[in-house]
Amino acid sequence: MICSDEKPRFLELDTALIERTKGFLDAEEGRRLFDVALCASRLGPCLEIGSYCGKSTIYLGTACRANNSVLFAVDPHSGSEEQQPGEEYFDPGTWDIRRGRMDTFPLFSKTLADAGLENTVVPLVARSAVAARQWATPLSLVFIDGGHSFAAAYTDYTCWAGHILPGGYLLIHDIFKNPEEGGQAPYYVYQKALASGLFQELPMTKTLGVLRRLACGELPADLPRGTR
Repeated sequence: MICSDEKPRFLELDTALIERTKGFLDAEEGRRLFDVALCASRLGPCLEIGSYCGKSTIYLGTACRANNSVLFAVDPHSGSEEQQPGEEYFDPGTWDIRRGRMDTFPLFSKTLADAGLENTVVPLVARSAVAARQWATPLSLVFIDGGHSFAAAYTDYTCWAGHILPGGYLLIHDIFKNPEEGGQAPYYVYQKALASGLFQELPMTKTLGVLRRLACGELPADLPRGTR
């Protein structure tokens, strides 16, 4: 399924809510998420890994709602490695003093309610590998934005990429081709996906990589011709 040449229908995103929702997603990247999900969700349900407080969920969920589809939102809501106390992306506002740990689920739930997405988004409060263990539902889109260690990013990819329908999309956030600009785990996974031969590379939006799974019988552009 390729929708790039279609004019997207007008849908209003709640930009005020998006701006006040905690998160690390650039607005242009968010709009690209929305546009791809608006296309993909006609084919089947979408899934995101790493919801945090729901900024990306608003973009993806609003698109899914327009097509009467569903967004599965996978996140343990206990924070990734880089969001723990003393780390670069720790936010004291997400710390649960009573439990002595991060807990972003209350903020995430409020975002869903404020965005009117409670009947569209299905929260899966679990680690990616646990949620995937018995998964059997084909997906039209998978958005990887979970932990940014090599182990976490690779686990997310191997657990979920195989569930993407032919013609569906794999999106990966925080891709930095230059190591001096950022961590390399998402880019490593991005390269692995391309090397598999199952995905077509589409234009990136800032650090958001967009890959489309080739449909059955669809040949990649760089496939050698002939028999030699």
